[in-house]
Amino acid sequence: MKVTEVEEFLLSLPHATVTVQWGNDRVFKIAGKMFAVIGVHDDKSPAGMSFKATEESFRILTELPGIIPAPYLARAHWVSLDKPTRLARNELRAYLTRAHALVASGLTKKLQTEMGLTGSVSPAKTPETKTKATPKPKGKRKKA
Repeated sequence: MKVTEVEEFLLSLPHATVTVQWGNDRVFKIAGKMFAVIGVHDDKSPAGMSFKATEESFRILTELPGIIPAPYLARAHWVSLDKPTRLARNELRAYLTRAHALVASGLTKKLQTEMGLTGSVSPAKTPETKTKATPKPKGKRKKA
């Protein structure tokens, strides 16, 4: 995919916005939370891209050539591609859609509802998905 196609795709995701930060980098966000970044050199030439991934995808992707843990964001499972063509068009779109969904699922339920995202952003079950323990019933215990 060309960088312009990637940008168009990112902006087609629900409630996605773009800002220019850190010089000329294009930062794609949902509700102010970033999910992808396209680096830009001297206002013109692309300098790679980064996006959020699941823990499992992070491990898989960083074993591929041209894809590394994103500087400063690796602990949050962000990957960095030296160019968008490192992944096939459908794969890249799927990972970017997933990055958007991961960040959207971290928004408050109220905000998700207000944005009309309820039900469409819950992350798929992955090994790193944590479930909450069932709370114990409150009340007095009877002595045996």
